[in-house]
Amino acid sequence: METLLLLLFAHALADYPLQGDFLSKAKNHRAPIPGVPWYQALVSHSAIHAGFVGVITGSIVLALAEFVVHTATDYAKCAGKISYNTDQAIHISCKVIWAIACIWWHL
Repeated sequence: METLLLLLFAHALADYPLQGDFLSKAKNHRAPIPGVPWYQALVSHSAIHAGFVGVITGSIVLALAEFVVHTATDYAKCAGKISYNTDQAIHISCKVIWAIACIWWHL
């Protein structure tokens, strides 16, 4: 339960104050900030999330999984393929899955 709470706290921190207005706008491939490569912003944002997952769980595998899923989810949201609420549901579901994986793998 502690791991899940830490992952949820880290998500809130990374998706709101640490993302900020700049990354939020710059990562959008459909309306990027001129002169800022959208993919660099998206990768940076996803790396912040992956870093938190890696530090909290101690697992590079879960950190990489977070990076891949977070990148794909945010890309889909920016493309208009999924809503903000679906985006957040996927992110939170991943945190639950990572916490369960930690229990299974005794991390």
